[in-house]
Amino acid sequence: MSGRDALAIVHDDAACVVVVKPSGLLSVPGRGEQVQDCLSARVQALFGDALVVHRLDMSTSGLMLFARGAAAQRTLSIAFAAREVHKRYVAVADGLVEQDSGEIDLPLMADWPNRPKQKWDREHGKPSLTRYRVIARDDPARSTRLDLEPVTGRAHQLRLHLLSLGHPILGDALYAPPSVQARADRLLLHASALRFTHPVSAAPMAFEAVAPF
Repeated sequence: MSGRDALAIVHDDAACVVVVKPSGLLSVPGRGEQVQDCLSARVQALFGDALVVHRLDMSTSGLMLFARGAAAQRTLSIAFAAREVHKRYVAVADGLVEQDSGEIDLPLMADWPNRPKQKWDREHGKPSLTRYRVIARDDPARSTRLDLEPVTGRAHQLRLHLLSLGHPILGDALYAPPSVQARADRLLLHASALRFTHPVSAAPMAFEAVAPF
């Protein structure tokens, strides 16, 4: 299998690459030789000028965008900072979410004694906003499939915001209680849609990737 075949490449051109990251793979290298395999290294093996502009948690699957070259990286990084890159996720949460749609506005910050965990803190946390919509409720399984839109991009935002509603994501090894973690063999969170402006042509770009669960 070639390197290209081993990667789920959704789009590539002279300025950017869009790839579907599998669950369980780091976005960028970790500390130590045993954690050097990651999506960025695999993409850079094919596109030597590929540079990171955002990340997904190791447990999260879905669409990731890479810039090709420093100029494209700078443009895309500015777009992320200005919230001009729009992402949507699919998640399966424990229990039946009551409201069909809503917003979760809950400031988040690092939980330093328990890194890499984050926590909510209304006094010291950074503003964090998630919009959600129920896709389907599975009454026999006592679970809810949700469409999630993170307006801000804090670490573990979606996981903590759903936890704050009393509906942790199935398979979440960091935040869900053991009984909910055991309900799935992976975190049921997937980056399913990505929209941004092309860093060179300024054309609107939109991609989707169906959740594998």
